[in-house]
Amino acid sequence: MSSFIERPRFTCALGGAMATVTALPRTVAILHAPSGCAGNNAWTQAGGCGLQVGGYCGGLSIPGSNIQEKEVVFGGIERLGEQINNTLKVMDGDLYVVLTSCVTDIIGDDVASVVRPLKEQGIDIIHAETGGFKGNSYLGYELVLESLLETYIAKAETVKGSVNVWGIAPYFDVFWRGNLAGVRTLLEKLGLTVNTFFTVDDSLEAIRQAGSAELNIVVSDVIGQKAAKISREVHGIPYVISTLPVGPSASNDFLRTVGAALSLDQAFVEEIIAQENRRYYQLLEPITDCFNDMDLQRYAAVIGDSNYAVAITRFLVDDLGWLPEVVAITDVLEEKEQSTIVASFTSLTSGIAPKIIFNGDSTAISRQVKEHWESRQGKSGKYSNPLTPAFVVGSSLDRPLAFDLGAAHLSVSFPVANRAVIDRGYTGYSGGLRLIEDLISTIIINR
Repeated sequence: MSSFIERPRFTCALGGAMATVTALPRTVAILHAPSGCAGNNAWTQAGGCGLQVGGYCGGLSIPGSNIQEKEVVFGGIERLGEQINNTLKVMDGDLYVVLTSCVTDIIGDDVASVVRPLKEQGIDIIHAETGGFKGNSYLGYELVLESLLETYIAKAETVKGSVNVWGIAPYFDVFWRGNLAGVRTLLEKLGLTVNTFFTVDDSLEAIRQAGSAELNIVVSDVIGQKAAKISREVHGIPYVISTLPVGPSASNDFLRTVGAALSLDQAFVEEIIAQENRRYYQLLEPITDCFNDMDLQRYAAVIGDSNYAVAITRFLVDDLGWLPEVVAITDVLEEKEQSTIVASFTSLTSGIAPKIIFNGDSTAISRQVKEHWESRQGKSGKYSNPLTPAFVVGSSLDRPLAFDLGAAHLSVSFPVANRAVIDRGYTGYSGGLRLIEDLISTIIINR
């Protein structure tokens, strides 16, 4: 039986690949695709990424072969070669990445045969087969990293204290810039040289030397692990996996995990953790009286991809003292990946066990969350509801659910259509404080 997802929370693999390439410094994507692919993905990105669209030679400025019926019948390699040559003349880039589409993957155009001679001429150009039917935007992110690791990043001797960070997909983590910067800040406190690939502090020169890293760090239970495995195979770099470190509890564990993997002095790591916790709680202390007096604790429904659903829930429980009742994970996950996500909720220090939903359909998520709320109401009598006051942390698609529950709402996970995002992020100790500001401001803004 066929099915479809109403109001999806991601795009196709090509959309994710386009966003990933656009986020790389001075990199130009070249689409081998029909004319509609770039426009559709650009405006989807603009509408769901906190108004972020474009970038360097991105958005509607992305060059493409714009293949038509003729190329579908007779092949589009000649058209692609023409487009690449024109792009090299017009677009000022330091790296060019050819991305394929559903149509060109299906007709079997040999893109490598066009790219290879240009590479032999000394042009920095690579390609990735990113037909949209292969998966969603997170797979597109992985496919671009895979191409970089196999065909662009040089093999090199290990440089002690150098690390790469993966697991945060540009644009489809709407707060990707701030989140990567927050992770970078944490790691730099340990004295490490950090390569995050996609921020304004990264460069293609540093990315090219990513093969010399001592460790790859994946800040996701799902996203980025394929790239880490390929890097281990191609460059011999080990990797560790951590959930997205949002707030002090997760950041403490993150620093300890990285410190252990790199055999850093444990006393040094613990001193860094102690310093950061002192700073965090000193900054938080002035708001605690109001938090208690205004009764700002909330029952929560958390809805988002595997990164945010886990990280936000842990922060709400372990650091803010809220009570998450339902967590909906919107990724398309394999059974093993779902088991990993479920296991991550067993380590919550409070012992709270929220109801976990795996579903990407907004209508189905809304129905299941409301059913849970109603079932809890029935247990407490006709005129009382134990799940009030409530808060929905999710995407813009979850605003109607929040309205039905009489709950406040904050858009954090893709798509975010009701916030403008530049470099805001929620990772690290400072990111936790920022998230508290956003949550509490949402509650009190209409008072």
